[in-house]
Amino acid sequence: MEKQGCSEMEIVSSESHSFIKLLKVNREHLVTHIRNTRCLLDNLLQNDYFSTEDAEIVCACPTQPDKVRRILDLVQSKGEEVSEFFLYVLQQLADAYVDLRPWLSEIGFSPSPLIQSKAVVNTDPVSRYTQKLRQQLGRDSKFILCYAQKEELLLEQMYTDTVVELVNFNNESLGSLDSLACLLDASTGVLNEEGETIFVFGDAGMGKSMLLQRLQSLWAAGQLDPGIKFFFHFRCRTLSCFKESAALCLQDLLFKHYCYPEQDPGEVFAFLLRFPHTALFTFDGLDELHSDFDLSSEPDTSSPWEPAHPLALLASLLSGKLLKGARKLLTARTGVEVPRHLLWKKVLLRGFSPSHLRAYTGRMFPERATRQRLLDQLEANPNLCSLCAVPLFCWIIFRCFQHFHDAFESSPQLPDLTVTLTDVFLLVTEVHLNRTQPTSLVQQNTRSQTETFRTGRDTLCSLGRVAHRGMEKSLFVFNQDEVQASAVREGDLQLGFLRAVPELDLGGEQESYEFFHLTLQAFFAALFLVVDDKVGTRELLRFFQEWTPPGEAVATSTCYPPLLPIQCLGGHGLHGEDPFKNKDHFHFTNLFLCGLLSKGKQKLLRHLVPAAALRRKRKALWTHLFASLRSHLKNLPRVQSGGFSQVQALPTFIWMLRCIYETQSEKVGQLAARGICANYLKLTFCNACPADCSALSFVLHHFRKRLALDLDNNNLNDFGVRELQPCFSRLTVVRLSVNQITDSGVKVLYEELTKYKILTFLGLYNNQITDVGARYIARILDECKGLTHLKLGKNKITSEGGKCLALAVKNSKSIFEVGMWGNQIGDEGAKAFAEALRNHPSLTNLSLAFNGIATEGGKSLAWALQQNASLRIFCGLPCPPPGHLPNPGSNPRLLHGRQILYHLRFNPLYNQELLTLSALPRSVSAFKNNWETTGTFNPDAGRDWGQEEKRTTEDEMAGWHHQLDGHKFE
Repeated sequence: MEKQGCSEMEIVSSESHSFIKLLKVNREHLVTHIRNTRCLLDNLLQNDYFSTEDAEIVCACPTQPDKVRRILDLVQSKGEEVSEFFLYVLQQLADAYVDLRPWLSEIGFSPSPLIQSKAVVNTDPVSRYTQKLRQQLGRDSKFILCYAQKEELLLEQMYTDTVVELVNFNNESLGSLDSLACLLDASTGVLNEEGETIFVFGDAGMGKSMLLQRLQSLWAAGQLDPGIKFFFHFRCRTLSCFKESAALCLQDLLFKHYCYPEQDPGEVFAFLLRFPHTALFTFDGLDELHSDFDLSSEPDTSSPWEPAHPLALLASLLSGKLLKGARKLLTARTGVEVPRHLLWKKVLLRGFSPSHLRAYTGRMFPERATRQRLLDQLEANPNLCSLCAVPLFCWIIFRCFQHFHDAFESSPQLPDLTVTLTDVFLLVTEVHLNRTQPTSLVQQNTRSQTETFRTGRDTLCSLGRVAHRGMEKSLFVFNQDEVQASAVREGDLQLGFLRAVPELDLGGEQESYEFFHLTLQAFFAALFLVVDDKVGTRELLRFFQEWTPPGEAVATSTCYPPLLPIQCLGGHGLHGEDPFKNKDHFHFTNLFLCGLLSKGKQKLLRHLVPAAALRRKRKALWTHLFASLRSHLKNLPRVQSGGFSQVQALPTFIWMLRCIYETQSEKVGQLAARGICANYLKLTFCNACPADCSALSFVLHHFRKRLALDLDNNNLNDFGVRELQPCFSRLTVVRLSVNQITDSGVKVLYEELTKYKILTFLGLYNNQITDVGARYIARILDECKGLTHLKLGKNKITSEGGKCLALAVKNSKSIFEVGMWGNQIGDEGAKAFAEALRNHPSLTNLSLAFNGIATEGGKSLAWALQQNASLRIFCGLPCPPPGHLPNPGSNPRLLHGRQILYHLRFNPLYNQELLTLSALPRSVSAFKNNWETTGTFNPDAGRDWGQEEKRTTEDEMAGWHHQLDGHKFE
């Protein structure tokens, strides 16, 4: 009946343009779907279409449908113009009359110029609430509050993009995001259509919170998805600070503890429940979540009106039991894992790329001369440059540079010192302590660092006590009582180390506090352990116990990074362990402890702690550190193969190296090198970053024997390659696959490896190497006469780079295996490799699969095989056309049981060619392809071969040529 009325109305409207008749015909449809009469009355009154008496008549009606009927009666009685304006209000206020959108679209309503000139005010509670949220988030996100809380900078002027990558469940890259708006784009990077959570993760200081602030700013400015009408931002640590007995319903959490609607909160909440897809929730810092009760014992919360603990509400929101359809964005540090069924997308923050770093430098230092001076210093000091890949450390280092620049303005360069993380945080502490001085830092400060720390000892001790007590309990937010119990004075709070928690007043009338970053809390905890002379050896070394014992690590871990299950989200952790526990703050405390007790800091510390206590702590620390390193490596499983004693180290080993590097003591580095009792060090999947290569080199350059180093599957990039320079003189095996290395890093490899010419294995699988880098690799192959294995699969090498590599392979007398899977060398590159294959004396294994090789290239390779007596495994040969196959009888090696692997499915093929190849005797050629049994091809099968190429180790390959005869390919 309703459809009939609409059709009739369309005829009436098109013929007579009678808006009165349109309202009459659709009267019941309008009465049913108009729920907001306030907006209609406000606009009719403002444009003098209704009088005050008319509005009073409407308001006197007892029910909402009656009010709508009375409005329709009055509107129709006042003529066509008022009826048209009535429809215009419905059209303009789409949020208020969302149920009428299809109807308005169906009738094709188009207002006249007169009606379009009328002002329409939006007094809809939902629209007003959206406007209030935009104003609040726009205000809160406009400025970046610097860590010292003494300076605010415009976000728009200072924000710089970082490398933001979409990844799959295994954290393998799916490509970079072009803009933050793409986070919400359903066309890219979706892992699970049923999931609702965008999980953004990265190391500490990578800019996760800054990304959320930028996202808030974009939404407030209307530059995100226009369909998002609600944006709610929470910090996980504040949700965990509610008392265990606290219970809130979802409406109270959103309105009372975030932003309260100015009118009709019930109507706003009803809209949110009805259209949850219009809401975006952001939860910052899942790794900082701390709970004193077992969340798994809490009942599930699926009712939006049922009171529950805020953490239970968080879990129910993420799982979709509350507001299913709403989008959630969750951040956490690397190492925290969220159950896969909750995830919609996974996003990894990698920090600043070189171009991002230059852009950020330009924003921080607008003056060209100063900016160039800083860039020159970073270029000369790869240690600092790699730290600058982390936005937090970049900010600190830039502030330090600003301080040095002001203090040494007349000097042609900064002091030539190795700057460690401890140095950076000592300078940050000095700068903050000097804020009590009347003179500005722009003017040269007359107080030395020693004087500053000696004068501020009481402040350092009290703040250190707060930090240490928090570390012991894994607490990062402190109430007023906890701060006062540590003798922190009001003046200490004004220095900027501690800041008031800005969200919820969780402790009644008392304020809560937190250090401006977890890393600073770790620094102060370490400083307390050093400065307080009452701290004994057991307490000094307490946090080193957080290093997983090697025996347990072997039994419970794999080569992959450990996962941290989130119990409240459905994960299953180890019984009795805190599922929210993250150990990075303990590791950083140990790191700073080593830095503070290093020899170079004794001049400063002797004014803060008695000399005897300082010697005792130093001796205890070094003894424990060396024993831990030796025990860790000694107890790891060992493999004797290919002349190597191979050991797979764990991420704990990386932290040990970081601590050793922080000492900046060559003697400590030498002693650590003696503790390495293997000559094949495998550090795969250890989450190693570029700065860790400095620590690795600091120790390994003291290792007197030759060494194999496997750093596959980390995050090293070109900075990391540069920092490995001191130890290349020892390395015979260099494996750097899956590390975002570009041509720039390959150039460094060429310059270093060709100095010593001891290289036997070079693994660069799955990086970002182009033809430019391929030329450098070809030169490595030319000059390193002992190089036997070369892994270059899944890069960006085309025919030009392929030709250079093929020529180097042809000239090499030692090369045993070449992996080129997954490049794009095409037919031209294939022809070059065919030339290299002819009569090659040593090449045994060659992979050219997935290289876009067609018939011409395959024909050249097929004929080249007839003239090669050494090749045993060949992957990636496309089938040559009929009549061009090599005659098995023409090559005696095929008749002596040697096997060639034609990996047919990875390059273009033709059915007739397959039939021809299938006619070859089984004893002559083994085909690893599924067409033999199924007659079909699986294009995904190449992935397995790519993984095989990546995993192949030197000792495996060395054994292949002994075992190949009679081997059966499955």
